[in-house]
Amino acid sequence: MSVEPIRIGVVDSGYSEQQAVTSSAAFVLQDGQLWLTEAEPDQLGHGTRIIEIIQHLMPEATLFSAQVFSDRLSTTAAQVAAAIDWLVEQGVQVINLSLGLRQDRAVLREACERALKQGVFLCAASPARGEPVYPSAYPGVFRMTGDARCDREQISHLDTEFADFGGCVRPLDNSRGQSGASMGCAHLSAWVARCLQRNAVSLSEVRDWLVQQSSYQGPEQRRGVYTGAEDE
Repeated sequence: MSVEPIRIGVVDSGYSEQQAVTSSAAFVLQDGQLWLTEAEPDQLGHGTRIIEIIQHLMPEATLFSAQVFSDRLSTTAAQVAAAIDWLVEQGVQVINLSLGLRQDRAVLREACERALKQGVFLCAASPARGEPVYPSAYPGVFRMTGDARCDREQISHLDTEFADFGGCVRPLDNSRGQSGASMGCAHLSAWVARCLQRNAVSLSEVRDWLVQQSSYQGPEQRRGVYTGAEDE
């Protein structure tokens, strides 16, 4: 019996024409109104790098792109919430949110709650230190950051007040321009999808498996080693 591929949604700046994405949509604010439109080419490259990482680690997954960034890494809670709702409608099982908003907004919190109630796993970027960001600070959302100790196939169980897990900080091309928590989040989303492929069904099952697979336990202690997020 064939197994259906894991469906992963990415809320970001889009994707490149060379990438295999099953479906996409853009969520745009214009004249004070939120519109669902056709996705535009990725102008920033951020979403492209996120999808590259996920496809590298989970090549068998089916990808869906919800575009909330256009010409700069700036968006609103309403756009992200609409993107989450749309991805849930597409039947995704994991949503990667390599972003963080400073303010808690009801529209975003409620969209996350709806997704979680549908059994969707939310993986959101969180800075390695500092003030909490959203949606990573919401209950039930995996808080993901970058960990300089981790290579491409490693994850860490941090269990700090800032983040649950860490992953490789670099994009596939190893550039430093877009590195940090957002890239770590992409690595962890792929690991969550790997766990679901093993028929895990609950948040606790996925968390326990990620802890077991972690190469490092606890935060990095050495001084002078980058573990934060340059692009958040």
